[in-house]
Amino acid sequence: MTSERYANSGVSLQAGYDSVERIKKHIERTKNKGAVDLFGSFGGVFDLTKYGYTEPVLVSGTDGVGTKLMLAFMADKHDTIGQDVVAMCVNDIIAQGADPLFFLDYIACGKNFPEKIEQIVKGVADGCEMSESALIGGETAEMPDMYSIEDYDIAGFAVGACNKSDLITGKDVAVGQKIIGFASTGFHSNGYSLVRSVLFKENNFDINKNYSLSKNLGELLLEPTKIYVKLVKAIKEQLKIKGMAHITGGGFYENIPRTLGNLGAKIDVSNVKVPEIIDFILEKGNISKKEAYNIFNMGIGFVIIVDKEDENKVLSIAEQLGEKAYLLGEVVEKQGVEIYGY
Repeated sequence: MTSERYANSGVSLQAGYDSVERIKKHIERTKNKGAVDLFGSFGGVFDLTKYGYTEPVLVSGTDGVGTKLMLAFMADKHDTIGQDVVAMCVNDIIAQGADPLFFLDYIACGKNFPEKIEQIVKGVADGCEMSESALIGGETAEMPDMYSIEDYDIAGFAVGACNKSDLITGKDVAVGQKIIGFASTGFHSNGYSLVRSVLFKENNFDINKNYSLSKNLGELLLEPTKIYVKLVKAIKEQLKIKGMAHITGGGFYENIPRTLGNLGAKIDVSNVKVPEIIDFILEKGNISKKEAYNIFNMGIGFVIIVDKEDENKVLSIAEQLGEKAYLLGEVVEKQGVEIYGY
């Protein structure tokens, strides 16, 4: 049953029903051993007893993708932005030592176009598969007058767990331990207000052109945020990670100290390959490398700290999984982050 008066106000109940039917198949492929099959109920249910933790603690994270959404609108490309929102949440969770368990999304839109909603949720499901998280619930809110017809916003919420003794708090970080970074795919989901200013306010670039880059601007800018869950899990199975940092807004200078306690880091980035789209923005925006390391991830999306004797094992595990890893430097006594080699 549908309401004609409600539809006339700008909200289509039928479009909501159609969206739910379209996204069921994407939700289904994210099921893991803790997911309880109650899709369509009022709350998502997850059975934590299936995981065998002896002293379980829950670790949660919530985030969005910021103004990267505006580029999705410009390019009319909506099938990757969902992976971004999952990545922003689960990469934070693993940085605390937890394994992601389940995820919920919230989509607010000016008008519910079921085909578009399906594309967004497809990306969410992709991210959940990559992070071994079950998509156990969500909400799509049609909000005419709050959003324009073509616009939407998306946010996510993730929960993970680990044994209390495995929490990453900074207490195990010590001078002389090695700092290893894992490659990013681009800007991930940070810095896009500056990116958009450089490209479309200070300059008049076309998002559908490539400007001698490997792909057009839209494809490079909408490259989804990399998810590091499987890589970190593989490393944890073989050795003890002492610290971890998700390199998001604030770059190296803000995020790496969050796992160092009262210590510091000395980092050499001379061998790090900066993604071409980041270099492009730095050039067109006349942004110095020094400033850039305080804004962007500069080619490193995630950092871990391990004992010196474990560094080669980490690099080997990353290579086996097809991931690019860099030995960046080491933990030092002086607080703060010193970066050289750029």
